[in-house]
Amino acid sequence: MGFFVAKKKTEETLNLDTILFKCRDILRQARNSGSFFEKRDMMLTLVFLRFIGEKFEDGVENLRQALIEQDLDPDDAEIWAAFFDDATFIDGTYNLPVEARWSTIINTPAPQLNVALDTALHSIAASSKQLKECFVEGTFTSRNLAPKDIKMVVDEVNKISHKTFGEEKDLIGRVYEYFLKEFAVNATKEEGEYYTPHDVVQLIATMIEPFDGTLYDPCCGSGGMFIQSAELVKAKKGDISRINVYGQEKEAATYRLAQMNLALRGISHNLGDTSDSTFTHDLHKGLYFNYIMANPPFNLKGWYNENLKNDPRWAEYSTPPESNANYAWILHILSHLKPLDGVAGFLLANGALGDSDTLEIRKKLIRNDKVEAIVILPRELFITTDISVTLWILNQNKKGGAYHGRMLRSREHEILFMDLRTWTENPVKGESKKKVRLTTEQIERAAEIYHAWQNEGTDGTDYAVPELYRSVGIDEIEKRGWSLVPSKYIEFIDHDLDLDFQTEMRRIQEEMKAVMRQEKESQTMLMEAFEGIGYGIG
Repeated sequence: MGFFVAKKKTEETLNLDTILFKCRDILRQARNSGSFFEKRDMMLTLVFLRFIGEKFEDGVENLRQALIEQDLDPDDAEIWAAFFDDATFIDGTYNLPVEARWSTIINTPAPQLNVALDTALHSIAASSKQLKECFVEGTFTSRNLAPKDIKMVVDEVNKISHKTFGEEKDLIGRVYEYFLKEFAVNATKEEGEYYTPHDVVQLIATMIEPFDGTLYDPCCGSGGMFIQSAELVKAKKGDISRINVYGQEKEAATYRLAQMNLALRGISHNLGDTSDSTFTHDLHKGLYFNYIMANPPFNLKGWYNENLKNDPRWAEYSTPPESNANYAWILHILSHLKPLDGVAGFLLANGALGDSDTLEIRKKLIRNDKVEAIVILPRELFITTDISVTLWILNQNKKGGAYHGRMLRSREHEILFMDLRTWTENPVKGESKKKVRLTTEQIERAAEIYHAWQNEGTDGTDYAVPELYRSVGIDEIEKRGWSLVPSKYIEFIDHDLDLDFQTEMRRIQEEMKAVMRQEKESQTMLMEAFEGIGYGIG
């Protein structure tokens, strides 16, 4: 039975990629399809119309069933007029006018499709300011694809359904990720175009437990952190209304995508009034959050200008180096954490663990007891970068107390180091480059190590497993020059020392003798074969 379950999941993933590959191929050959970004935005807008239409259809069907359970006939004209003509859905589903429904779009003749699609967008924009922010009106008539091309793409998008691929999946995020991989040659992590894999988000959320209050992402991309955290909240606590999400995104198209993603999920959100740089125009200035989760562009260059020299976000430390934004992200995140109990989990390139030009900032972060855990991740988790990545956890309260049903001990002047680089036994098939994923069991194991270290009753001076994790005090970190590189603290065993040298030498000698015997036998057989056909050697 397990074999067939695994096979089904593989087929689902391949089907989605196959659909998107066909769409990419159609758009690549079509006239007037535009640049990569225009192709991507056209596809994402279509997927948005597909998903919002599917959610509307589900809402209507659920309402029908609810009326039937109350002995009311949903097909009665008066009942229909009372409940369906101007329907209100309690789950956040948007009521769509006829021209904006997917059933209307999919049945539109090919020559009228471009106009029908833009009519749908205009109708949605007129009825909802929030949804208006998710797309650009006129997307399809401005491109004006040939009837056969737009019809083929719409028919392919029609196959992308949560009913087929799973309610829990961030399918818009997956579509976004696919087009980053397949279209954008230059869309690297360093340039800010990226998608955080589900297992990485699950790891961060499982460790810091953003189950209530406010959650912030200063570089929210397509909103994947929020979507996948909300799914974890639902799985653990059941009520995503207990979380209010705040974010910011620099790229206009990606900002619209995040708005789209969150609106479709019914997640309360505030992404600011526009897309803008978090550094030069902080849209949430003065706000403090319970939780922060982020995956900033690694080693981002060009982030700095002279107006940031004496910015309050790093006034207590010092201005981060202009060469890259890693420590600017750290100090920005810290500036938005609630002072008494805020917790942050975010990813950075490994270079931030020991850069010499950030030594003074790092030293003060450690002395101020802001750093709680450093976790090195496997290299092949991301598709759009080969850079080795670290998960940082900052905590404003390492003094202990009640937290999510647990009693925490004081971890003052301790940091937990973990190294998960060997957790690479789960390859992802069907990718153009090597990729691995963390399983749910591995994620829970990592969170268990972290939470057990936090809990009352744990001895932080003797909390270690060689080659996996170790709790380290500030005195040792100071002796190591304030480095946060885990390999400086976690014990690594030289497995060669476990060998019995004499026994190992005898084994090697026996293997060499066996190889020599085999070569001699092969040579003898070859000579006999030549002699048998009348040839001599020598």
